[in-house]
Amino acid sequence: MASHSVVLLFFIYISLFTSLCFADDPFVSYEFEVSYITASPLGVPQQVIAINGRFPGPTINVTTNNNVVVNVRNKLDEDLLMTWAGIHQRRSSWQDGVLGTNCPIPSKWNWTYQFQVKDQIGSFFYFPSTNFQRASGGYGGFIINNRPIIPIPFATPDGDITIMIGDWFTRNHTALRRALNGGKDLGMPDGVLINGKGPYKYNSTLVPDGIDYETIDVHPGKTYRLRVSNVGVSTSLNFRIQNHNLLLAETEGSYTVQQNYTSLDIHVGQSYSFLVTMDQNASTDYYIVASARFVNESLWQRVTGVAILHYSNSKGKASGPLPDPPNDQYDKTFSMNQARSIRWNVSASGARPNPQGSFRYGSINVTDIYMLKNKPPVTINGKRRTTLSGISFVNPTTPIRLADQFKLKGVYKLDFPHRPITGPPKMESSIINGTYRGFMEIILQNNDTKMQSYHLDGYGFFVVGMDYGEWTENSRGTYNKWDGVARTTTQVFPGAWTAILIFLDNVGVWNLRTENLDTWYLGQETYIKIVNPEASNKTEFPMPDNALFCGALSKMQKPQDISSATSIMGNQSKLLSSLVMMICAVISIFY
Repeated sequence: MASHSVVLLFFIYISLFTSLCFADDPFVSYEFEVSYITASPLGVPQQVIAINGRFPGPTINVTTNNNVVVNVRNKLDEDLLMTWAGIHQRRSSWQDGVLGTNCPIPSKWNWTYQFQVKDQIGSFFYFPSTNFQRASGGYGGFIINNRPIIPIPFATPDGDITIMIGDWFTRNHTALRRALNGGKDLGMPDGVLINGKGPYKYNSTLVPDGIDYETIDVHPGKTYRLRVSNVGVSTSLNFRIQNHNLLLAETEGSYTVQQNYTSLDIHVGQSYSFLVTMDQNASTDYYIVASARFVNESLWQRVTGVAILHYSNSKGKASGPLPDPPNDQYDKTFSMNQARSIRWNVSASGARPNPQGSFRYGSINVTDIYMLKNKPPVTINGKRRTTLSGISFVNPTTPIRLADQFKLKGVYKLDFPHRPITGPPKMESSIINGTYRGFMEIILQNNDTKMQSYHLDGYGFFVVGMDYGEWTENSRGTYNKWDGVARTTTQVFPGAWTAILIFLDNVGVWNLRTENLDTWYLGQETYIKIVNPEASNKTEFPMPDNALFCGALSKMQKPQDISSATSIMGNQSKLLSSLVMMICAVISIFY
């Protein structure tokens, strides 16, 4: 009788774990130890921020609707927050990793992020959002794959390659921060890195000996998906591969109309997927180039990253001059026309079975309009600051979302103006009051002389128009209301405007910022607050149990047991995941 009970109990457990094995939304866990290492990407030893001893950090690779758990151990000597740029943390700005919504992770502490990549696909990256730390590294790729039942709109590539490009300084982030605090410009970067490495020695005058460069190995005749992100400080980069076409297929969560480019301008914070076929002969290797844009090229020659594309049957090293960048010194519309040519593939499925274009954003009535104008840096109260619409944002010591949770007054102002203020610029903790399920139009007007990129956390927005000059009401006649691409970061050319449309269906407090680190650090940002009038856990998750407290609520923070290397949540998640995977492997033998 006892043996029958044991058998019955065994089958009950097997049934339970079978349901876990075939559950729709599995958990995927990562451990991140963020620390300093010494590296010499440009031949000069310097302090670099690494994750698990690696620079760049590991690529997070998940599938639509996965629950992602990232336990972050802060081994830096200062506070840290990790943000997941472009990942729409549905219903949970608590996990966003920016100062307006989260208290920073103190030095020597750990904190566990948990969020779901709900109804999302695409190519993104993560990075540290505080203290100018991204200028020293700490970044890595973030891939969200289609579920197996949702087809991708192209043949399955033979390989998937993540490429991080970005300008780089041999001064670390603390030195760059001091320069900005002292009212100085950062000046010209010292180079461009590709996957954390310096340039291949294509020019003996510009590139010294002993620099480690990136090599990407490929096989002839194969097609690879290259996911390229500009993770730099402030420089737009032109990306190209010698003698190879770049077939653009996706950007920041949207499949695009597939078009060939010989090169593409990738602005700070932006990510693209290219399909590249290895259709050249193997007489030599080929150059991969990322070079500075919208600058005096003769002065900025050193701000060029060069890697090597190596065919498995290559006969020799890459040779000759680098492939030319766009020749548009006197044609400022070339890059803008290239940006306008990027269109949404409205017939392809995204994260859901229905086509991407079924949203029909062009037929929705706009309920709120904001004109956000930036200008060159100004002096406010004796400090050099940057502004949006005349306001330089000051992060409150108590995060906005935490202040709301505990009904604290006077932490911030819900009064960000619809139009730029006419008086002198000011420093305020002023944010935008968004309407839940409203449809907002934002016009980004760049009255500076430098390119800016703007990003909105928690959302993808529709890029519907851009042009030079001042935006007017008549500019709406030029909007693309059918297949403007949906993305998370858009460029705004100097002396020009870009218009975006956003459906405000994600409750929370979400950061709207420039991705250029120097102008972001000096105040060019704000937040959009979206509240569901009917409080519900279905539209916003409750405050997590492991929430950190700071500012006016710092007395609520309990000491952390420093001897504990990982959080209880992280250990439990790893244990459960390991157990489920082991049992699933056994079950799969019988199914």
